[in-house]
Amino acid sequence: MKYCDLHTHSTYSDGTCTPRELIALAGELGLSAIALTDHNTVAGLPEFLAAAEGTPVQAVPGIEFSADYDGGEVHILGLFVQPEHYEAIDRLLEQAKQRKEESNIALVEALGRAGYVIDYAKIKASTPGGQVNRALIAAELTAQGYTQSIQAAFKTLLAPKHGYFVPPKRLDSMETIRFIRSIGAVAVLAHPWLNLTPQNLPEFLEKAKEAGLQGMETMYPLFDEEQTCLAQALAREYGLLCSGGSDFHGENKPHIRLGTGKGSLQVPETVLQALLEAAM
Repeated sequence: MKYCDLHTHSTYSDGTCTPRELIALAGELGLSAIALTDHNTVAGLPEFLAAAEGTPVQAVPGIEFSADYDGGEVHILGLFVQPEHYEAIDRLLEQAKQRKEESNIALVEALGRAGYVIDYAKIKASTPGGQVNRALIAAELTAQGYTQSIQAAFKTLLAPKHGYFVPPKRLDSMETIRFIRSIGAVAVLAHPWLNLTPQNLPEFLEKAKEAGLQGMETMYPLFDEEQTCLAQALAREYGLLCSGGSDFHGENKPHIRLGTGKGSLQVPETVLQALLEAAM
């Protein structure tokens, strides 16, 4: 049985491995394929695809969109994104990126006024595309000793309830799904239990399926057995393909390993083949 990883991040968003390093690591681990799904950018895909040429690793070009559903954040993956659609994706994200930048600056300024001083210019310079999100801010807060870990930063200083972070207006989730389908990519709901609940997930899936959602991550390193089984049952109920991935971020999530997550994640290559057929 061959295995793949259909959810990873590089230095072009908030990961610590370059796209080229991701391909090399996947080869070392014997993975048959990996998808690069950086947050709200396709800037790393040319390097990613070029690095895979001549290797046994299949590079699946993708992106992870941050979107809004009922006032909360959900993440939608677009898999099998083709180069001719990069420009359209950039246009879609232009305003969202500007709002995100304004939110980041306001967050850093609010933290500074409270005594948590970090250098935003330094954080921007740490990523090739200059794209910053809360994970990078959390990493800097941890590096400066203000928080014990990235996870602790999200639970304390960076949580909206503490008042420093004001979420920016995001893309509409249903419109995002329709856009992904319009460019011939496969729309997959990422890590449903991180953003949705057993109460509102069925409602979301009903609307998302009508908008064109084709798959859902049912294999994810933070899911327990009950969550995995429930996600698989919901996928069957709504006629969605199963997907999965580690959500690998390198040293920014040191407890998550490429391909295997916390050690037990296994995404069969057959999952990739079913998703690929949906894109054809």
